[in-house]
Amino acid sequence: MNIILASASPRRKELMGYIVPRFEIIPADVDETLPKEIPAEKSAEFLAVKKAEHISAQYPESIVIGSDTVVIVDGEILGKPADEADAYRMLKKLSGKVHTVITGVCIFKGEKKKSFSEATRVEFYPLSEEEIRGYIATGDPMDKAGAYGIQGEGCVLIKGIEGDFFTVMGLPAARLKRELAEFTSMKGDGKNAD
Repeated sequence: MNIILASASPRRKELMGYIVPRFEIIPADVDETLPKEIPAEKSAEFLAVKKAEHISAQYPESIVIGSDTVVIVDGEILGKPADEADAYRMLKKLSGKVHTVITGVCIFKGEKKKSFSEATRVEFYPLSEEEIRGYIATGDPMDKAGAYGIQGEGCVLIKGIEGDFFTVMGLPAARLKRELAEFTSMKGDGKNAD
């Protein structure tokens, strides 16, 4: 069974290694612009499907796993920061608040497709100007949705979480392992998504 992870994220690569012993990494270079009609809570899953479909078209005999993570606060989707000023804006917005991190996942092979989303609530401590500037100076926020990483230096910003830690990290490993087992046992070309 050949499995492809359609992501360049080192965090997803690490987590995928706990799910299956062997897999390939082929990042999906797709336009991540969201259609206006896609609700914020479905945006990560929409992009995960898009990534998986893109790579699956090139490798139809492989099982392709696409994933995307978004941070939602006050109804706004926070993706990866464009620059340090954008990272500052995001961290200032998250300061002292509870936000939702949603990771969408899509498993795709040929005509078979299964997609799902996992959501985790994260609460930030109130952050001082010094804390925000200091964290941005580490470079850690720049390649992460919401401008922070729970598994890195960003851990000191977080007061608490409710839900799956690994969803915040970028791949809900326990659920994906179970969904993958179910997917590989599915017969025919039925599509299954929730």
